[in-house]
Amino acid sequence: MIDINLLRRDLDGVVAQLQRRKNPQPFLDVARYTALEAERKQLQMQTEQLQAQRNALSKQIGQLKGQGGDTAALMAQGTQIGQQQEAGAARLEAIQAELLQILMSLPNLPAADVPEGKDETGNVELRRWSPTGTEPVALAFKPQDHVDLGAPLGLDFETGALLSGARFTLLRGQIARLHRALAQFMLDTHTLEHGYTECYTPYIVNREAMEGTGQLPKFKDDLFWVYRGQGPGDAGGDAAPTEQYLIPTSEITLTNTVRGQIVDAAQLPIKLTAHSPCFRSEAGSGGRDIRGLIRQHQFDKVEMVQITLPEQSAAALDAMVGHAENILKKLELPYRVMALCAGDMGPSASRTYDLEVWLPAQDTYREISSCSNCDAFQARRMQARYRNAAGKPELLHTLNGSGLAVGRALVAVLENHQQADGSVRIPAALQPYMGGVKELRA
Repeated sequence: MIDINLLRRDLDGVVAQLQRRKNPQPFLDVARYTALEAERKQLQMQTEQLQAQRNALSKQIGQLKGQGGDTAALMAQGTQIGQQQEAGAARLEAIQAELLQILMSLPNLPAADVPEGKDETGNVELRRWSPTGTEPVALAFKPQDHVDLGAPLGLDFETGALLSGARFTLLRGQIARLHRALAQFMLDTHTLEHGYTECYTPYIVNREAMEGTGQLPKFKDDLFWVYRGQGPGDAGGDAAPTEQYLIPTSEITLTNTVRGQIVDAAQLPIKLTAHSPCFRSEAGSGGRDIRGLIRQHQFDKVEMVQITLPEQSAAALDAMVGHAENILKKLELPYRVMALCAGDMGPSASRTYDLEVWLPAQDTYREISSCSNCDAFQARRMQARYRNAAGKPELLHTLNGSGLAVGRALVAVLENHQQADGSVRIPAALQPYMGGVKELRA
């Protein structure tokens, strides 16, 4: 959530920044906001005037009582003023609630030097890496995609669909073990080499957690909802069911660990990581990537979150990108780093870098990690703060990044390390997690 004082000071500047994301900007109803702000100011002035009148009236009543005079008329006038104050306070509360909803619907403002652009075509490539230099080495044979490679090794889309529907997958045997090995390898690297604290978090969260990191209210249709009712044996069995959501990423649970807190600055930065399933309805995917593991309703991800002082967050973002890159290098996977343009960033981010891994069968790079600095946007929604040197509470900065998406890492390992006979070489860094197995073979 952006600071409402910024809107009040520089409305035109905020609108111009929102237009960098999409033009004409659909996020802020300027006329409605302006009308509410004008009414808020008028009500606040009226409240001050009424209170001044009431104070003066109280003084007159006191003086008249002291003289033994009749105060009935003044008392009636005071009652009328009190009723006006109550009505004004109720209207002011309604206005403040509507202004809050407006703020909750606005995305973060892009950092000043984020590339211009309205979609992925405006993203800027920063660098490439591969085990042999910067460019992926073409395979000496026609590559198979991960669907064909994985089927003999235990990748089962049919049973996944039988159990749960489209975009769900069952992993068996060697593929299941490789998937688990990838997640364990990522966690060990982030905790032992990069200094993150491993967490195990809930997979179901309440509405407040989703609002805190910005998934609600905008992305409700992209989420899986669950409603926890009370059984007949519970106290208050007639109570309304609790609104809850399956997490689309453990960014939500990790970041919300500081919600409503004032964190000791000496503890910063806080660096957290978790492996979790992620659940996404893919409501806006438009039928993209229906083949294979690229876009699933349920997938696993190892997430990185950092919670920092404001002056630390820029360096923390660069470090997180390096942590994700380290995983790809250890897995011997060619990749490139992209600076996202203003129109392609997620709504909570002020700056985002994507890591895209090379997939030989698609002859292209595909996103495998996204690392974002949300500055104070999420912290303001969560009221997550620290005390500065003067002891005054200030908002923290929050960052998140994939370290990595496990299913897409599985795809990349299968396709990049496939061999002509259909077997798959296991990268050296993964072999200890596979019991020393050096290749997968049907």
